[in-house]
Amino acid sequence: MRDQEYGLSRSARAQRKPPDPTTTTEQRERFVHLVRLGWDLRALGVRTSLVLPVSGQPILEVHSAAGTLARITVIRRYCGWVFTWRPWWARLWPRSEWVLATADNAADIVMAEVGA
Repeated sequence: MRDQEYGLSRSARAQRKPPDPTTTTEQRERFVHLVRLGWDLRALGVRTSLVLPVSGQPILEVHSAAGTLARITVIRRYCGWVFTWRPWWARLWPRSEWVLATADNAADIVMAEVGA
């Protein structure tokens, strides 16, 4: 009855799918890691902005005193969640361009590497 009030037919109800829990869980984990990193960088005196696009992955923008902008993303790799400031299309990931998201000194490493 309620669906009819909102103009949904039976076929539209049948086509609705619940959200994929793994995707939702991963999105939340990405968000939590980026917020934690942003908060840690803030404590070090670095200005950050969390970007939540309608589609795509969240990004933490780190603004340096010199005016440069670094975009930090968090992805899951074989070793766990990592922060990276490497472009999405890069094939090679040198060790100097990513850090484990669970590292206690992740903010210090990011700050040193991106020149914040």
